[in-house]
Amino acid sequence: MRVLVVEDDPVLSNGLKVGLGLAGATVDQVSTCADALAALASSTFDAIVLDLMLPDGSGLDVLRKMRSDKDPTPVLLLTALDETSDRIAGLDSGADDYMGKPFDLDELAARVRAIARRGAGRARAIMVAGDVELDPSSLNAKVKGERVPLSRREFAVLSALMERPGIIRSKSDIEERLYGWQEEVESNTVEVHIHNLRNKVGREAIETVRGLGYRMRVT
Repeated sequence: MRVLVVEDDPVLSNGLKVGLGLAGATVDQVSTCADALAALASSTFDAIVLDLMLPDGSGLDVLRKMRSDKDPTPVLLLTALDETSDRIAGLDSGADDYMGKPFDLDELAARVRAIARRGAGRARAIMVAGDVELDPSSLNAKVKGERVPLSRREFAVLSALMERPGIIRSKSDIEERLYGWQEEVESNTVEVHIHNLRNKVGREAIETVRGLGYRMRVT
């Protein structure tokens, strides 16, 4: 997953970055409504963790702008305001989930995975393509029932391909899933990861579509 965290508390924001990173996500961080809207205008995310109380306004304003612009990116609201009326306002404004502070980081990661999964149109937590199974909750991969060790970035590449088997993913699309804004993108990183993945899950499992990108074979 690529996740945008919108949180003005630097300690909490960095904690979310580390925690979601350990859960396999690539995390970008902003601290204001204006920066959140700018990020959404320039990048695509699988999910957003959005604080309600921000220095330049309410996270609800960001959420309402997203939905009025028909941006379907799944949103989990995160706030110290945990009254029923606040939860109702958030959900009625288009939020997909809601957590009050303080929160359990493992639960938050699970909820982010859930809203991202629903946003991608998948009902099952485990992704399957041919003989390959991928479990985002445990970062485990299996081929014909046997566990296959993957690095964090190998897992991210395979996850991007398996979310929609048979659909072509461009190199730039995969790079977006691998790198945050502050990370330097190496020119041949995707090709290296694809090569390594083919050695682990089977050379025929991942197809190169010349000039377009890569796709996961469905059979």
